[in-house]
Amino acid sequence: MTTASAPDNRVLQAIDRLKTFDRRGAVALLREEFANGSPTGDRWRSIARLSFTIGELSLSHEAARRYAMSPPQSLDRTISYFRELIRDGHEETALKQIDALPVKLREHSSILHLLGTIATQTGDFRQAESHFRRALAQTPLAPQSWFALSVIKTFSAGDPDISLMEALKPDMKQAEPKLYAQFVYALAKAYDDTGDRVKAYQLYQEGAEPMRAEEAFDLQAWNRTTDQLIRDYQPEKFKLLTPSGCDSERVTFVNGAPRSGTTLVEQILASHSQFHDGAELNLLRAALIPAGDFSLLGALNYQLRNPDDTDPWGEIGRDYLAMITERFGSTGRIIDKTLNHSRLMGLLLHTLPNARVIWLRRNPADCALSCFRTYFTASIPWSWSVSDIAAYMKSEDRLHTHWASLFPDRILTVPYEELTADPRSWIPRILAHVGVDAEPQVFEPHKSERSVMTASVAQVRNPISTSRVGASQAYAQFLEAFQRAYQTA
Repeated sequence: MTTASAPDNRVLQAIDRLKTFDRRGAVALLREEFANGSPTGDRWRSIARLSFTIGELSLSHEAARRYAMSPPQSLDRTISYFRELIRDGHEETALKQIDALPVKLREHSSILHLLGTIATQTGDFRQAESHFRRALAQTPLAPQSWFALSVIKTFSAGDPDISLMEALKPDMKQAEPKLYAQFVYALAKAYDDTGDRVKAYQLYQEGAEPMRAEEAFDLQAWNRTTDQLIRDYQPEKFKLLTPSGCDSERVTFVNGAPRSGTTLVEQILASHSQFHDGAELNLLRAALIPAGDFSLLGALNYQLRNPDDTDPWGEIGRDYLAMITERFGSTGRIIDKTLNHSRLMGLLLHTLPNARVIWLRRNPADCALSCFRTYFTASIPWSWSVSDIAAYMKSEDRLHTHWASLFPDRILTVPYEELTADPRSWIPRILAHVGVDAEPQVFEPHKSERSVMTASVAQVRNPISTSRVGASQAYAQFLEAFQRAYQTA
């Protein structure tokens, strides 16, 4: 007979399994809870988060749905479910469920904001702006809607939206720090569009300040991990790892610092007939949970815990591919441009021995400025400080040099400036690296109709251009601070 505490026990047992790096055991326990546990309850919210963390998207969606259906039912719970669907590329499902809501709820500012988000991701900026403005008409003090509007709009001098945002700014300070920062970044972007770099830079600094307090960056720990990866993952030590039997070529990895051109390359690949889709998937990290902290020692301990497994890394590779299939279906090639794969690159290339990587490199100052001007909705703690950005980029320099020297045939380094200046030469090279021939549409990736969920959502809807090359030269104060920090990092 199941006791009242059994559901909680199953979830706690799943967490205990994860502490011992047993992802499959944790998944089995969660599936048991889904099959036998109560269909409602607040705990489903945390189960949704746990399921997402370990790469089980269907379980995450079902848990979010159960949380939304739990009493007391509310719009906030329903919206949390819709956000899960949108995050994982299920915009059509979310739209169908929004359409099923009562008319009064469909016109709520929070739902209008979600509709604007979906329209933005699919490139319908006119419709997105309409949704955001209707949301703001109801709730003028909605930082997230002002920010979302700023992403898709180009402001001009004397723009009435800027005057309105300035008038709202004192009241916005009452919002929680992250939301206030989001609003300030929107206002900074508005001044940036008008060419007032001094005002824009002041506002970017103002917006970054509360975020530094919210998301502290542990530079020493970051550098220790970089040192360890370079020290441990050497050719002779790779021989200690059991070869992987996972020979799939389905996934192509696009790597590089944020704002280095990775979304552009993703869009180029996704426009090819052999590629189905792609995104920042965050699934390989989940599949690699058995490897512990992703260090060489963690990898070797994983092998020791499974002495009878003749293909331990192939098992991880197949788990990852199963997650890919769950997200995208079983046909077509996929692009994975998850951030920070440079820190998993050794195990990535070992686990998937036929995988190819395209690594974007961009002028450090231009890339750093673009990061500093971006309010990242994902947690990127190093992005709120010029010195932290410089330290992060120097660390990425070291990891790129290391991995590219170890795997020169599998990692293609693509300079952003050269790609944008001569796409007719570089796009065929990129496609050849992943084993496909060029097609006419790949040279016009901005015409590809697909959902884009990164900070480059607006830029990739425009033709390939060199307009952003040298952008840091217009920010003298930033450029001086960055170059000084980058040289000493």
